[in-house]
Amino acid sequence: MKYVIGARGSQLSLAQTNWVISELKKTNPDIEFEIKTIKTKGDTDARPLFTIDQKGIFEKEIDRAVADNEVDFAVHSLKDVPSQLIENLMLSCVPKREMVNDIFISSDGNDLDSIKSDAVIGTSSLRRAVQITRKRSDVTVRPIRGNIETRIKKVGKDFDAVVLAQAGITRLGIDVEFTQLSIEDFSPSPGQGALAIVSRKDDFDTISMLKKIEDADSRLEIEAERALSDFVDSGCRFPIGAYAKSHGEQMTMSVSAFSVDGKKSLFVKKSGNKNDPFSLGKTIGEELREKGVNDLAINWRKKVEEWNKQ
Repeated sequence: MKYVIGARGSQLSLAQTNWVISELKKTNPDIEFEIKTIKTKGDTDARPLFTIDQKGIFEKEIDRAVADNEVDFAVHSLKDVPSQLIENLMLSCVPKREMVNDIFISSDGNDLDSIKSDAVIGTSSLRRAVQITRKRSDVTVRPIRGNIETRIKKVGKDFDAVVLAQAGITRLGIDVEFTQLSIEDFSPSPGQGALAIVSRKDDFDTISMLKKIEDADSRLEIEAERALSDFVDSGCRFPIGAYAKSHGEQMTMSVSAFSVDGKKSLFVKKSGNKNDPFSLGKTIGEELREKGVNDLAINWRKKVEEWNKQ
């Protein structure tokens, strides 16, 4: 039997997909897999991500291929996957999550605390941009696009440093010096470090095969984070940080949200039953609303609209 997998053509996407294949072959050694690369809007649009007014820019075309039976399932970085999928699709599997931390890569080996005051730091994320500014108001943060390898190559040329997700470096096996940034200061994007495998709802054999490599705790943790993200409608145009971690029968999630200038921040940390991740996400979302998260969201979206007109 042979399965065709939809994926982006980037080195990271192919590395993630090949890792999934290797895990699936451990329990299905006789099954063959073929990768079909598909270009997405995120691959062809070079604008900063927060200026593109569309959810799922890195997965929509690929998921359409799954829905149309052109491929059997798709492998995505979970943080790129919107909560609302095409009607006949489902998030069938979440394998074991990688490290969720962000990392700092500089041209001279300095970390974020010690880098020079006029340093230019690149990031593709509004969330990271604000978090960098909160830590170091004396540096310049600029948008950077391109795959991970391209962004790293720009260090020492166009940028003095870049901030990336550690999971991407790990999955690519890139040998580069970096400093790990703390989750307290750099709360990750909801779903960061996790993979999402999407298939058709009625393809029961494929779902059954994929479930064999699901990690139960990783699934519950990202469900809590995505529930929170849905409740406050976060995304590229209103960045929040959220990280859920299971411990025994409990789960603890910490969430951070910031004003555009980084001067105002909201922080909520709560625990709940790990088997009810939606309630935990909703409870934290409700507390954030009471603290004024909607006002922060409105200001962010207004600012992004201003940037788009420039």
